[in-house]
Amino acid sequence: MQTRKVQVTGGSTFTVSLPKGWATDHGVSAGSVVALYPEADTLVLRPRVGSDPAEVVLDTNGPDGEALVRTVVAAYVGGFDVITFDGPVDAGRRRAIRRATRRLVGLEVVEETERRIRLRYLLDSEELSVHDATTRMSVVATSMLDDAMRALVEGDADLAADVRERDDEVDRLRALVLRAFRRNLRDPAAATRGPDTETCFDYQQCSRQYERVADHAEKVAGFVGEATVPGDLESDLQALHDAAVDVLRRATEAFLAAESDPDRAIRLSDEAGDANATVHEGARALDTELQEADADSAVGLGLVVDSLSRVADYGGNVAEVARQRAAPRP
Repeated sequence: MQTRKVQVTGGSTFTVSLPKGWATDHGVSAGSVVALYPEADTLVLRPRVGSDPAEVVLDTNGPDGEALVRTVVAAYVGGFDVITFDGPVDAGRRRAIRRATRRLVGLEVVEETERRIRLRYLLDSEELSVHDATTRMSVVATSMLDDAMRALVEGDADLAADVRERDDEVDRLRALVLRAFRRNLRDPAAATRGPDTETCFDYQQCSRQYERVADHAEKVAGFVGEATVPGDLESDLQALHDAAVDVLRRATEAFLAAESDPDRAIRLSDEAGDANATVHEGARALDTELQEADADSAVGLGLVVDSLSRVADYGGNVAEVARQRAAPRP
């Protein structure tokens, strides 16, 4: 760390010198324009002011299939606004690129020729905030779990298939939140156009929990047709589901209230933590009951009980983020 003394010039202007070595390394000299980004009690200086969108050029002879989809997702999450494939692109890779765009919010094909495909992020940052995306994830994940349980009890294969399809929406929103978080880490200007870096970090932590809830809802839906819920266990299994969802609901309310009403947020966080412990007690009791069930169903239903316990844990994680968010800051 280096320190500098603030000087006053012209009677009203504060000035501070830059370390020469740092300035030279970053091409800053007399007459250079630098950008200053205030964030809370911190002032970030950036040596270059650029308006061109961040672009990455990917090798058309690189991965294909799902590996190529993951490559596009990584570039998107990394914060690139333009993703370009230069060179011949075969039909299989073209299909993979289109498949990737369907999995990502705001990414569209803007140019496609025999030798080039260019994708561009077209969503205005204000159109769908990290708050909106994370809140939507919580709603979709919870509804998926509700429907997965109903499909399991009723043996509804169509509803189970619908649950599995909705997991894609949660994944798309998760990628959007991650993109915003990484952009804030890398670009000080991003924090001036939206939530600060700490807030983005909190939202990405919560969005990860909702993504896990959706994954377990998809897992529960996968047991439809493979495991049958005995009539005498339906009410107990439904009660465990309701209790797990209640943990998630209280935790989400706590997180959303953390800034505007920290006392309420802390109270709800405590309630979610206590309710989480109750869910685990209920899960252990239900596991004991399952020992008397049909062997084929007992295995699957045991995994369902485990998924519901994990959902409550994810709610507990959200509650912990809410508590940290509501706590006084130094």
